[in-house]
Amino acid sequence: MLDSLLDQLARARGLGDAYHNYRGELKHFSRETKAAILAAMGCEVADEDGVRRELARVEAARWVSLLPPVAIVRHAPRTVPVNVAADALEQALAWQVVLADGARHAGEVRAGELQETERHEVAGRSWTRRLLPLGDELPVGRHALRASLASGPAADCALIIAPPRCFEPEALHAGERLWGVAVQLYTLRSRDNWGIGDFADLEQVVRYCALHGASFVGLNPLHALFPADPAHFSPYSPSTRHFINVLYIAVPRLPEFRECVDAREHAASAEFLAEVDRLRATGNVDYDGVTRLKLPLLRKIYAHFVRHHLAGATPRAEAFRRFRDERGDTLRLHALHDAIAEHLRRQDAGRYWGWPAWPEALRAPSRPGVAEFARQHVDDVQFHAWLQWVADEQVAAVQKLATELGMPVGLYGDYAVGVNPAGSETWSDQRVYRMGAGVGAPPDPLALKGQDWGIPPQDPQALFAARYEPFRALIAANMRHFGALRIDHVMALFRQWWVPAGFVSTEGGYVHYPLDDLMSVLALESVRHRCLVVGEDLGTVPDEMRLAMPEYAIYHYKVLLFEKVEGGHFRRPEHFERRAIATVTTHDLPTLRGYWEGRDLAMRDALDLFPGPEIRQHVYEDRTRDREALIEALASTGLKPRGVTQGGDSPFTDDLARAIQLYLARSSASLVVLQLEDLIGMTDPVNVPGTKDEHANWQRKTTATIEEVFEDEATAELLEDVQFARST
Repeated sequence: MLDSLLDQLARARGLGDAYHNYRGELKHFSRETKAAILAAMGCEVADEDGVRRELARVEAARWVSLLPPVAIVRHAPRTVPVNVAADALEQALAWQVVLADGARHAGEVRAGELQETERHEVAGRSWTRRLLPLGDELPVGRHALRASLASGPAADCALIIAPPRCFEPEALHAGERLWGVAVQLYTLRSRDNWGIGDFADLEQVVRYCALHGASFVGLNPLHALFPADPAHFSPYSPSTRHFINVLYIAVPRLPEFRECVDAREHAASAEFLAEVDRLRATGNVDYDGVTRLKLPLLRKIYAHFVRHHLAGATPRAEAFRRFRDERGDTLRLHALHDAIAEHLRRQDAGRYWGWPAWPEALRAPSRPGVAEFARQHVDDVQFHAWLQWVADEQVAAVQKLATELGMPVGLYGDYAVGVNPAGSETWSDQRVYRMGAGVGAPPDPLALKGQDWGIPPQDPQALFAARYEPFRALIAANMRHFGALRIDHVMALFRQWWVPAGFVSTEGGYVHYPLDDLMSVLALESVRHRCLVVGEDLGTVPDEMRLAMPEYAIYHYKVLLFEKVEGGHFRRPEHFERRAIATVTTHDLPTLRGYWEGRDLAMRDALDLFPGPEIRQHVYEDRTRDREALIEALASTGLKPRGVTQGGDSPFTDDLARAIQLYLARSSASLVVLQLEDLIGMTDPVNVPGTKDEHANWQRKTTATIEEVFEDEATAELLEDVQFARST
């Protein structure tokens, strides 16, 4: 009986019974996996009585409230579901919608006259679900609905009137085929940066790319990391996705730097300049060194800002105050988190590794110790808010420049699928995160042993109870200054692979999410911010997601190395998906040169990432066939370079790299992106999935400076050829 009840509760909480793996095999979730995931959600699963209580709570939450926490409407007629007890059907139901602009719409109807969609009995009482029409004139936006019956209290509901599709730039509507260059910002070398790529470097890349006709510059996630703990530097395991990595601040570009004599003298000292030279020369980003260099100087500049701007209510001070008001409690909590983390790590860095290890009085924003800390450390908290303001200003300035230079998209950002469990996002909003599990992926061709990314999942039921506001706010924050946004692992909007604590990644299970609701929220913010949406749909993609993406005008993510058709042939350029962004490779794959030379396979061998010798041999043989097929594809389009043989053993050359990138440029995909590393023939990958410390993930720099890359004659010729291919 317990197993049967667990199955019922699992289904009620979004956990299915089985899934098809990347080979098409049906895999069932074990009883232990289901129980562990339900326990991570906070459910009682130890005995039958506990499971029955959980089922009763789920049932009551679905039926007993007059209105749901949030209702989403995309199409006419504009109706929302209401729950009415059968003995109250003769009563009048009064309702009122308060629009985002303050306007009001109201009405009244007898409950029994509404269209019924479902009936149910809860604790011996009969309930009926009806559809309440609100009028098709309601505009797109996030509004508030209140309704009441004569016999009960009023109920409130967030009402989202969603557009039918996400935003698409006019250039794409007009049939133009756009292209751009993708960079991992931290990897950039330049004559002026301080050991890590910064927003001044990004501006330089935008200028070079615009000069060659590019429509956008793609970026790694710019999410805020851990200023107090630079060892946490993965952009896909950030502290929060609401804010920005402050190490990207181009310090000399700050107006207050130019005003502050103390800061300029410090930056001109022999000791400081020697450290800058050292940091620029390293092969990998020295995050600790960059932090020790930048943050003390930024504190000097902030102190100047307090003395000369905040004290005098200058226009700069007013701009900072507007930013704080606009970002509200989210900014306050993030700044508090970073100030507390900094304070505690100064005392004992090993002990206070993250907020789950903080003193009890500080482990949640509502704890009294947090309010006391805020009172005692006003300046420290304000410093971290100020850092976010100047970072936000610099990103906005680059996007403004891109627009002025005629780029139809400008900056193309990246939204990570989750966050680090020790960061400010989980600390600030503990109502939706479940710390007893991590998000990952079942085995697939990229990671044959499966993956556990160590990022805590959001509970779909908690998201619904929070009216999807945590998700909406994150999307809005990430669309602020981008013309396009890539949603990492977009399948997470439909289902996420939860790996309970203590389980290996192959023993996880899929928890399902309200796909249409989340897509509708995404579409609303996309239209509000005029931001194109790209969904990274690599790996195991369920049919539901394949159907939803074109319905909501979310662009597919197509990687040339995976674009093969029947017989193992590479897809011809004219047969690429139109509503897609196409790339040769990605940050989770080898560079083009590394792929061709099999560097990634040799690395998998060295790191023991193959599940067994048979699969290893199969992968090596596949790579040889793929090289042969790629040369065949180049030959079929007249792009095969002279001297390249038809077999798969041809050496990698600059001409071969150029031909492959031009093959992609000729594709019918609406957007094409070139990787900066492939423009200069780099071999080392940015990241090796399935590794942690075995490879220097998210650290290695480019082998050439920005100036060397874009002022190189061969690069310029390639970009001109790409522009010609995309415009003809």
